Amino acid sequence: MEIGTDKDHVHFLIQSVPKISATQIIRTIKSITAKEVFIRCPGVKKKLWGGEFWSDGYFVATVGQHGNEETVSKYIKNQGKEAEYKRVLVQQLTLFD
Repeated sequence: MEIGTDKDHVHFLIQSVPKISATQIIRTIKSITAKEVFIRCPGVKKKLWGGEFWSDGYFVATVGQHGNEETVSKYIKNQGKEAEYKRVLVQQLTLFD
């Protein structure tokens, strides 16, 4: 599992079994982390719009057995690092040349 944070979002790389849907995993992570934040920092809930820690939305992508899990893992580890963002952006743009 990898976790990377940026200014306004978080990326997770999670390995799971096919019986558990991505939606179930996301709901579980959001629920557990919000409860822990509110327990450890009770004042946070009062400062949030509607007392909600997480937004309703999320994005899910999968990496198959033969996908490039290493590339995704490196990207997540380097979240918030501008130089890495620029390197990945340039690399992605070269795909369209």
